[in-house]
Amino acid sequence: MNLTVRVWRQDSPADPGHFETFDVTDLEPSSSLLELLDRLNDDIIRDGGEPIVFESDCREGICGACGFLVNGRPHGPTPQTPACHQRLTSFRDGETITLEPLRSGAYPVIRDLMVERGVLTDVLGAGGSPDIAAGTAADADAERVGAACAEQALDFAACIGCGACVAACPNGAAALYVGAKLAHLALLPAVAFERGLRAEAMVAEMEAHFGGCSLHGDCLAVCPAAIPADALAYVAHERIRRGITRSDQ
Repeated sequence: MNLTVRVWRQDSPADPGHFETFDVTDLEPSSSLLELLDRLNDDIIRDGGEPIVFESDCREGICGACGFLVNGRPHGPTPQTPACHQRLTSFRDGETITLEPLRSGAYPVIRDLMVERGVLTDVLGAGGSPDIAAGTAADADAERVGAACAEQALDFAACIGCGACVAACPNGAAALYVGAKLAHLALLPAVAFERGLRAEAMVAEMEAHFGGCSLHGDCLAVCPAAIPADALAYVAHERIRRGITRSDQ
């Protein structure tokens, strides 16, 4: 399999950047997009050039580090699949594909396909982890959680924090990401004691960095964890609940 690859090259955040085009031959159709970049970098290094900078870690669809745009779509053409699991079988032999960094005002480009997504961590740090003093946590079986509730919480907790939802949204919103974090913690009684404070802090941090939800639903189509659409509603629900009750619980 042969492909022509247009890749965004940018030396630093201040550099204007440009596209470079490469022909890559004798590819295995079962290879992933990251393996395509590995192969391309081998060719570039052999010819004395600078390899393409991109992020990857687990390559198992868990860490969320691998995201970039493929023909303008976060991660690639296969719905709800991270870039590390996107296969070249999605493209035609001889096709030209374009690879760019995730495009969002909240994600400055560090170099080539690597962007800074620290604002997602800032939102999570504002309240996305329970604050339980050592030695005070209740026993795991102290309060029963129904199977349906637990499964729903796990569906929301599946978010891997890749940030593709922000790049897909016309308004650069992070509502799917934030809603998933708020929802899975709100559903579990063991960590619901900070529910009000968590909602207030995380939504405020989100609004400081991202646009408002556009309600287009583009985020749902590219989310590799298939986060339920209910997560979008949880942002408003938790914020309104905090405003009405003024309760931390």
